[in-house]
Amino acid sequence: MSDSWEVRMSNSKGVPYFFNATTRQSSWEPPKELTSEDISKLPGAEYLQGSTAAKADGGGKPGQVRASHLLVKHRDSRRPSSWKEAHITRSKEEAIEILKEYEADIAGSQERFAEVASKHSDCSSHSNAGDLGWFGRGQMQKAFEEATYALKVGEFSPIISTDSGVHIVLRTG
Repeated sequence: MSDSWEVRMSNSKGVPYFFNATTRQSSWEPPKELTSEDISKLPGAEYLQGSTAAKADGGGKPGQVRASHLLVKHRDSRRPSSWKEAHITRSKEEAIEILKEYEADIAGSQERFAEVASKHSDCSSHSNAGDLGWFGRGQMQKAFEEATYALKVGEFSPIISTDSGVHIVLRTG
């Protein structure tokens, strides 16, 4: 029912999301039952203008990409803590081995990637199956950006290292 949905702005990511006031469900993606016209009439629809205007149609601005990732932090990460561990003590090598195990489990499946990222990623994006939304050049750490832009939609990166930890990236848009 479209009268239960509204558009809100994420305080942490600065991008709009869809919220159902009745079910308390939230989603980065437009609800499937809503048409573009329905979405344009939702309370908060003005948040969809500008940098995320194309989001309701499934795309970002020209030059932007969309990605999900699975992050494993280590003791030398710029912030060696996460939602699941207050103090991360593993080495970078141990983090890479963990990520290799996840990579083998995922076996090229986008669905399995989302499940593993939800359960195991050290990033707060775990709550969105690793989805980071749309972003442009200069918004992410350089190694992450370069890896993402080098991928085609639906492709996975090899393991990459940034100041945040080690990642597998899935380009989704």
